[in-house]
Amino acid sequence: MKNRAAVALFVAALLSLPALAQQQPAASTSQDQSSQTATSSGSSATGKAPLQYESRQGFWGKVNPFARKKYVQRQTQPIRDRVNELDELTAANTKMIKDVDSRAQQGIQMASNKATEADQHAVDAGNKATTAQETATKANTRLTTVEGVVSNIDQYKSTNQTEIRFRPGQSVLSQNAKTALDQMAEPLKGQHGYIVEVQGFSSGKGQEAIGTSRKMADAVVRYLVENHEIPVYRIYVLGMGNAPVQTTTTEAGQKPKRMSGGRVEVSLMKNDLEQLASGSTGVASPGQPK
Repeated sequence: MKNRAAVALFVAALLSLPALAQQQPAASTSQDQSSQTATSSGSSATGKAPLQYESRQGFWGKVNPFARKKYVQRQTQPIRDRVNELDELTAANTKMIKDVDSRAQQGIQMASNKATEADQHAVDAGNKATTAQETATKANTRLTTVEGVVSNIDQYKSTNQTEIRFRPGQSVLSQNAKTALDQMAEPLKGQHGYIVEVQGFSSGKGQEAIGTSRKMADAVVRYLVENHEIPVYRIYVLGMGNAPVQTTTTEAGQKPKRMSGGRVEVSLMKNDLEQLASGSTGVASPGQPK
């Protein structure tokens, strides 16, 4: 009986040794961790103190032959938790980097679009400035032309002259006279800036000659108004009678010759308004007669 009791006590002592060995390393490990955490000034990527290597190996040394599954899990659980935290932190950092890169790409694209739009606006502004400069140049040229025309608006130049002959004592237009008037009046349709000067000359003396010359001039005017619709205000009529006419062949010291027979001189006088009107598009000429 005494031997059996001694054997039982020995077996009980052997069974209690693993439990004591497991408790001692755990306690020493927690103490070492707490002390090292308190004295350590650094921090890990997760913001927590780094895991400390267990310097005390416990009763059994590095390997506990009687270690249980729960003991091993308890020892490795902090490592697994820290690895999971690092994975989550890595995933969060990767997502943040992707978001930053995406925003940066969007910002670069927006900046590129704004730069392209600004370039297009600059090109449009340059084109508009060129167009404005051309318009200003044309307007300046036009203004110079208008000023020149207005300054010479009352300066008429003879462009065509026709002589109509009458038989003595008559004021009826012949067919040849009508043909000559037609050739002169046809191009005047729709034109501006001209006047027609009609001067009648008649042989004879005094008021009788003036009256006869006026009748011949009136016949010419009537034909131009009725057949070619030339406004009356464009026609200036003078009955010159038997007035002397200065010719280019009159020599110095000689008196002007008096023309014999009846005739009417029809002179077409023009200024520069017609040329100005033909060179403009939609701009009314100042003082232009209608």
